[in-house]
Amino acid sequence: MSARVFVPADSSALSVGADAVAGAILDEARRRGVDITIVRTGSRGLFWLEPLIEVETAAGRIGYGPVAPDEVARLFEAGFLTGGLHPKALGRVEDIPYLARQQRLIFTRCGLTDPLSIDDYRRHGGLRGLERALRLGPKATIEEILASGLRGRGGAGFPTGVKWRTTAGIEADQKYIVCNADEGDSGTFADRMLLEGDPFLLIEGMAIAALSVGATKGYVYIRSEYPHAFAVFSRAIERARAAGLLGPSVLGSGRAFDLESRLGAGAYICGEETSLLESLEGKRGQIRVKPPLPAIAGLFGKPTVVNNVLSFASAPWILEHGAKAYADYGVGRSLGSQPFQLAGNIRYGGLVELAFGASLRDLVEGFGGGTRTGRPIRAVQVGGPLGAYFPASLLDTPLDYESMAAAKGMLGHGGIVVFDDSVDMARQARFAFEFCAKESCGKCTPCRVGSTRGVETVDKIIAGRDRDRNVELLRDLCEVMTDGSLCALGGLAPLPVLSALEHFREDFARAPARVAAE
Repeated sequence: MSARVFVPADSSALSVGADAVAGAILDEARRRGVDITIVRTGSRGLFWLEPLIEVETAAGRIGYGPVAPDEVARLFEAGFLTGGLHPKALGRVEDIPYLARQQRLIFTRCGLTDPLSIDDYRRHGGLRGLERALRLGPKATIEEILASGLRGRGGAGFPTGVKWRTTAGIEADQKYIVCNADEGDSGTFADRMLLEGDPFLLIEGMAIAALSVGATKGYVYIRSEYPHAFAVFSRAIERARAAGLLGPSVLGSGRAFDLESRLGAGAYICGEETSLLESLEGKRGQIRVKPPLPAIAGLFGKPTVVNNVLSFASAPWILEHGAKAYADYGVGRSLGSQPFQLAGNIRYGGLVELAFGASLRDLVEGFGGGTRTGRPIRAVQVGGPLGAYFPASLLDTPLDYESMAAAKGMLGHGGIVVFDDSVDMARQARFAFEFCAKESCGKCTPCRVGSTRGVETVDKIIAGRDRDRNVELLRDLCEVMTDGSLCALGGLAPLPVLSALEHFREDFARAPARVAAE
């Protein structure tokens, strides 16, 4: 019987030589006359262990990592095909504490299965949610999503079921389902991991949404920086169509739904739903004034459900296990799980899926192991480039929508970026404005002009020019941008700036000396 070896084909693993490791394993097996089958999977999300290879044994899947090509021969000598001892041996992968402590609902299959095998997907529970949705019917399916408390995982946290119900209630000759996979926030990679590691889950979730609201066409808008994810997902669509998961009769139901993947052109602003719709229509990615909401008049003026990858990917679990089972995870109005992404200056970067309510400290120190440099944590930015900077004194803040808002922050897409005590927070505040100035669609004055004036004003503060007056001017500018911008880019850019001013004021005061020293 052939030994089965699992090697990830996720971008993170490919970047550190997973293809070369897979090739070395095949070459060494041939040289030794050993019969093996290599299965390419997604990533488990333990990035410091990549390439993480796994071997199927009687005791379960045994992991070894990180593995370099020149270590493969010694792995064979150690008997790794039967779980033999080796300095890189990790034991059963599911018992690794980083994984064992998680509550994986969305990412339960990622890294476990062949992402392009429908049969593998079914063997590990795939399509059960869609099958139940077909039995329940549209109205009951939407009620299940509403009762689960699922909120949009793209950042705004709007109730997913409300969007679906709104679109379902409108009579139209055409409705659309649009997935926002324009994952542009710093330190985020959950969408990419799922697109590459479990693409049928997203397809299943979008099909559930489509059949619930009466849509027959869907689009997945993937950021241009994800060429590998785009290629994998596009192949997954073809295989889903061939298997009857997409097409004129979804799973033999007689109801149609088909899907296309589209590659963006690199604009951060297209992560905002109305700019994304403009881009899908072949126009320049600019904000649309609301109302009307996309749920009423979205793509090509038709009723459109726009949700994030993780929102759609949550639907199959909810339909399979029930709304109550999902709502049992989390706290308050933040129900279910959130895939948090640990990045920046951190020892153990990767994906951690937990129920809402865990503390920032637990993520950064408990899972992340503190900074990679070993220096003290000084700041943690949660929620992407428009998220607030939290000082070490706020690490016990719970990670749920309400607690983050109370702390003058936001959860966003779950990205967590760590900085040690060498960071210059005045420069980070400047970067927030600089980023906004570069990525603004230019439609509204507060964002287009305010971000540029923000860079100039922070530069004056750093240079020590009339500091107190310019700090007050900066606060006024932030208020105008927050209240006057058409979308979240201009409206939230002040958040990191104001948090830096509030928690790290000393950096703005001593900046001139550092600039002079440079």
